[in-house]
Amino acid sequence: MPLFVLRRFIQAFNVLFVMSLLVFAGVYAIGSPLDLLVDPQATTEDLARAAAALGLDQPLWVQYWRFLVRAIGGDLGDSFIHGSPALGLILERMPATLELALVAMLIAVLLGIPLGLWAGLHPESIGGRAIMAGSILGFSLPTFWVGLMLIMVFAVQLGWLPAGGRGPTAEVLGLSLSVLSAEGWRHLILPAANLALFKLSLIIRLTRSGTREALQQDYVRYARAKGLSNTRVVGVHVLKNILIPIVTVVGMEFGALIAFSVVTESIFAWPGMGKLLLESITQLDRPVVVAYLLLIVVLYIGINLIVDLLYAVLDPRVRIRRTSE
Repeated sequence: MPLFVLRRFIQAFNVLFVMSLLVFAGVYAIGSPLDLLVDPQATTEDLARAAAALGLDQPLWVQYWRFLVRAIGGDLGDSFIHGSPALGLILERMPATLELALVAMLIAVLLGIPLGLWAGLHPESIGGRAIMAGSILGFSLPTFWVGLMLIMVFAVQLGWLPAGGRGPTAEVLGLSLSVLSAEGWRHLILPAANLALFKLSLIIRLTRSGTREALQQDYVRYARAKGLSNTRVVGVHVLKNILIPIVTVVGMEFGALIAFSVVTESIFAWPGMGKLLLESITQLDRPVVVAYLLLIVVLYIGINLIVDLLYAVLDPRVRIRRTSE
């Protein structure tokens, strides 16, 4: 196992290097932030001084080399707009995004697995058909439209929940969390539900198909032949064997929730990383965009590693194969 983790860290370093090159070249080759940062009436000398101050007067490879040297020391550059470290700006917004993504994924998992199991165990029942029809709607409806409908119904017409923003926060281990207060939950419910809808539909369909397939396997028939209760057959033999693909999808989709929550955060004015990314793109704030993308790569690598380690817990055969490598 330690050797496996070491290999994954080496792979992660290689992936980070390649991604930093691609991201840097892609972001820095598009547009010029000087068009937004410098007064349109500025002279050529003013533009040259601004470019030199931001390091934009150097060739692209020189800028990348300077960026790489600083990045090794944990410095991903300063924001052109805010004048503060880009990584610090993102880390300030990260707790809000992680909180939103975690609650959304919990909603998807806690509802999706039971509903998928029910639909798989009772495929011809009215409830099973209704669950599958609802999952199709979850796949089909655009996120931005669902978010606007949630605001219109629950915030505007009924007045039950706030239309946007984040509730009061409390510091826990240096993280600002809003889930510790009732008002924080009132602000969190709508964006989390909007973000969870697609993932909920995905987990329902994945669990349902896995359940239908597992019920046809010999080990399930043997368990029933032994006289085990239906609850034990489903809870031990069916659910445990379908958890590996579910864990894989949940891990990858959790990364996607963190990386692509831009639409939901914009609709509900949620002060997370996605909203910061959108603002940085419109302002051509290159250091923030690069730092955000690289941080997302690191998160994906970490989630992949956690998922792989969970395999060894869920399936002893995975642990045996790794030990023999």
